[in-house]
Amino acid sequence: SYHYNGNYEGIVPMLQRRYRESDSDDARVEIERFMTPKECPECTGRRLKPEAPSVTVSNRPIGRVVALELREAEDFFKTIDLTDREETIAGKILKEVRDRLGFLNAVGVGYLTLDRSAATLSGGEAQRIRLATQIGSKLMGVLYLLDEPPTGQQQRDNRKLIDSLLELGDLGNTVIVVEHDEETIES
Repeated sequence: SYHYNGNYEGIVPMLQRRYRESDSDDARVEIERFMTPKECPECTGRRLKPEAPSVTVSNRPIGRVVALELREAEDFFKTIDLTDREETIAGKILKEVRDRLGFLNAVGVGYLTLDRSAATLSGGEAQRIRLATQIGSKLMGVLYLLDEPPTGQQQRDNRKLIDSLLELGDLGNTVIVVEHDEETIES
């Protein structure tokens, strides 16, 4: 606890340091109550370093790559061919990017963009992203309890999500879903 003596000097740097260094989500949430998001004047909200515009991926500026919807990004990264030297340098990274984009699209969030702030995601979108992370981890013997995971999702993506949930079960996990959607219940 901190004693207030009428002087705000030093409090902001202390909160900034505590926010950066804290391992506690609860502490970060508490500190975030005193934070106001502002657009960076240098990057104009793109959250890229000044050097980033000079970076390209398969001859496309990185700013344009991160602005792609996830389904478009998956297609883009599938088309990248690497030379033997490039394969040595970036092959594992490219495989990981392709896999993660595949998992995200599989749970039905392909309409999101890579440059979207996590704070703007709905609860259902955040839940599906966590689900994609779990699928990608290939953990076994885990109990998953999901509360209406398709909420806010378009019907065409519902089947993808159901298939992802079935995949989690096929890996040897227990998946319990609280749901009202008929297709999900039947599956």
